[in-house]
Amino acid sequence: MRRSAEGTASPSALPRDPILSGLTLDSRRVRPGYLFAALSGASQDGAAFVADAVKNGAVAILAAPDAALPPLDPGIVVLRDGNPRRRVALMAAAFAGLQPDIIAAVTGTNGKSSTVHFVRHLWSTMGFSAASVGTLGIVSPGLVRDGGLTTPDPVQLHEDIAALAREGVTHLAIEASSHGLDQHRLDGLRVSAAAFTNLTHEHLDYHASMDDYFAAKARLFEGLLPADGTAVVNADSDRADALATLCRRRGIRFWTYGLKGREFRLIADDPTPTGQALSVEVLGKRHAIALPLVGGFQASNALAALGLVVATGGDPDRAVAGLASLTGAPGRLQLVAQHRSGAAVYVDYAHKPEALETVLRTLRPFARGKLVVVFGCGGDRDRAKRPVMGEIATRLADLAIVTDDNPRSEEPEAIRAEILRGITADRKNWIEAKDGRHAAIEAGMAALAGPDDLLLIAGKGHETGQTIKGVTHHFDDAEVARELAGAAA
Repeated sequence: MRRSAEGTASPSALPRDPILSGLTLDSRRVRPGYLFAALSGASQDGAAFVADAVKNGAVAILAAPDAALPPLDPGIVVLRDGNPRRRVALMAAAFAGLQPDIIAAVTGTNGKSSTVHFVRHLWSTMGFSAASVGTLGIVSPGLVRDGGLTTPDPVQLHEDIAALAREGVTHLAIEASSHGLDQHRLDGLRVSAAAFTNLTHEHLDYHASMDDYFAAKARLFEGLLPADGTAVVNADSDRADALATLCRRRGIRFWTYGLKGREFRLIADDPTPTGQALSVEVLGKRHAIALPLVGGFQASNALAALGLVVATGGDPDRAVAGLASLTGAPGRLQLVAQHRSGAAVYVDYAHKPEALETVLRTLRPFARGKLVVVFGCGGDRDRAKRPVMGEIATRLADLAIVTDDNPRSEEPEAIRAEILRGITADRKNWIEAKDGRHAAIEAGMAALAGPDDLLLIAGKGHETGQTIKGVTHHFDDAEVARELAGAAA
């Protein structure tokens, strides 16, 4: 099977060898000469759309051995593969052709977006043409695109990566989600180094257990990172030993970071008015770093980024120097407004129990007065975390305002009710905002009485839309906070 430009697409030993003009997982995007990958998903089976794909011009179909395909013209090539998801990813990589010289991938429950953001920044300060791909979208010198899925489908992903390489990007930092790894969306990437941040309760609506969730993350080190690559792992995670065993079995260089880190060890972390003063040992050399970011988790993310940059050939001293100019990723503990009382208003993407607890504990020292949090939980996602987040918010904040996140197809009031079940009867420091997220943020702003108070708007971070009953409406937490702060001024 050949492609119509440079490169080849496997396999080639076929009764007919059509020239491909493209490939896709979406029958609506099929054009004459395309291969259509008829994959089975959680809600739809691609085999049901094969006839539509052929009508639109597909000359080849990729499917699992047991996929029930409709009768097809003998001229249509049918490829049966035991792992069609992996096969289409490898085909997409071959079809796209180009990739940046250096690719660093980051997986873990929390910290992926910040870490790739930091890696791109450090590479840029060292003079490399660098880009990042993930939840925040694509950020590069010549191409910026808002985010969607953390890991796009493999065809789109490899097309985007090839476009970055054509524009001169030599260094790419990319998020590797558990869904993307489990579904082989990143297969075909030539990864140079990979980082693991942590593993906390999340995505158990998709993964059967925490061990299954970890196994999906571990695929980055077992199936994508080559034996001559480098693993950069958070030594403070309870999964560090398991990854060490995996990497040593494969002969992969294994570096660790954090308080227990060996190559990148955090010795001291003292809060400052503008961030934190770090004492760090990097490959045996002591450094003092003025990190302009709030929160111990950001220090951890910065060390992960530092490890990836050094692992991919960056000079350690120059990389350390670059940490002093880091900026937070959009929607990640981002200071977005100041209330007329002088109180600070932060937005953060924390939509998981551990993330919410971490950010509230991080902000508590800065809220010498009242700490207020506005939060909700997304619909059509892990329901078990909802009461847990209700308990965390009311335990750690002085006032918790329970509102809507992205209800999606669920009823918002039903989601809020599940959150409220986690709040014990003795806690009276909460409000249920029944009139929507804007009203909830307005209530949070109204609760701020002085400069020592602080408001956290959690859950949506960088997102600029809210999905209710299948329709996405424009909604930006930071934008609403600034509007309300301005109106109150």
